[in-house]
Amino acid sequence: QAQLVESGGGLVQPGGSLRLSCAASGFSLDYYSMAWFRQAPGKEREAVSCINNGGDHTDYLRSMKGRFTISRDNAKNTVYLIMDALQPEDTGTYYCAADLSPLATMMDYEYESWGQGTQVTVAS
Repeated sequence: QAQLVESGGGLVQPGGSLRLSCAASGFSLDYYSMAWFRQAPGKEREAVSCINNGGDHTDYLRSMKGRFTISRDNAKNTVYLIMDALQPEDTGTYYCAADLSPLATMMDYEYESWGQGTQVTVAS
């Protein structure tokens, strides 16, 4: 069964860091562009970052640039999101998603497969 499983979320103090992982099983990520989305309580889901299948093109929501880094290890069938300088407004459920396309996009409707999410809470 094909699935995406996120991990690495948790409670962190403002200014702290987390590394999220998204592991795929049942299919290879080699041909998939990947993205991270998040949904804060009471807010709509928004794109955080995306990466193409080759890993040589990335994009970020403007407020994340310089703080978040997306990467992938196709040999491990895993995508990562390193989050630094976390702030309370970064709190939310973070989802990874896969799109069978070589072109990464920040549009959620392009993504066919989604994980269940991992909770990130930034609070003192």
